[in-house]
Amino acid sequence: MSQSTRDRCTTIMSTASFLEDMQCSPEVIDPPKIDGIIDISEHVGDHIPLSPKPNVAVSSSVRELLECPVCLNAMYPPIHQCSNGHTLCSGCKPRVHNRCPTCRHELGNIRCLALEKIAASLELPCKYQSFGCVGIYPYYCKLKHESQCQYRPYSCPYAGSECTVVGDIPYLVAHLKDDHKVDMHSGSTFNHRYVKSNPHEVENATWMLTVFSCFGQYFCLHFEAFQLGNAPVYIAFLRFMGDDAEAKNYSYSLEVGGNGRKMIWQGVPRSIRDSHRKVRDSFDGLIIQRSMALFFSGGDRKELKLRVTGRIWKEQ
Repeated sequence: MSQSTRDRCTTIMSTASFLEDMQCSPEVIDPPKIDGIIDISEHVGDHIPLSPKPNVAVSSSVRELLECPVCLNAMYPPIHQCSNGHTLCSGCKPRVHNRCPTCRHELGNIRCLALEKIAASLELPCKYQSFGCVGIYPYYCKLKHESQCQYRPYSCPYAGSECTVVGDIPYLVAHLKDDHKVDMHSGSTFNHRYVKSNPHEVENATWMLTVFSCFGQYFCLHFEAFQLGNAPVYIAFLRFMGDDAEAKNYSYSLEVGGNGRKMIWQGVPRSIRDSHRKVRDSFDGLIIQRSMALFFSGGDRKELKLRVTGRIWKEQ
């Protein structure tokens, strides 16, 4: 056998041996270790609970990005950004004189379309979740929902001061009783007397607020004096401690009189969602001109003595 033939045979045998080794003992390459990867082989057939915590964390981070650095409110399109990528809501842009509040660079008219698209993909809980709302809403629909959410807190209905307390109805009832010392009555009928020694001195002030409990609900009776143009008048009206839709299930009547005459008003109580000033300025109640009030009072017309009676009932 020639030398070249022997070399070819040696090469073929070496190649065959290499292929045989590859088939019998292949090299095992370990995958890279990556934190957070779950070994599915250990959980085959098992139920793996999905924890909401990672999603909450991501949503919180995104919500921070969507917070305007000036007003701290959520940003809605158009969302502006400077050349360095700092964002700003459209309402605050004129307030900062077209200068980025973060880096002081000129803002121009650059929109952050990426952040607007991210916001459009979000679904967030109502901010009144702690008051009982369990809804989840798209980012761009959330604001509208919250403006009408039935669980949003009520403002204190006391009109004698600029009270800023808000809360649900049970909380406000306790607040009116304990902090404003408002008279509380049970029953659907009432009879109140209002007396003022000098009725010619009329100021825009509430004289009386009384809370009535009936039909498992609470109602606020207001009586006050205010100027209607140049003429002082008195007005009495009822407000319902709840939403407007539920207020329409009730009606009430008010009556005032004297010297053989009387005036009667019948209406639907307004929700305390409407401020006391809004109700008063819409004249939605029993309005008594001062001359008529003094006539009802009798005597020398130097002292106001009005007796207002009323009744609340539930419509069938």
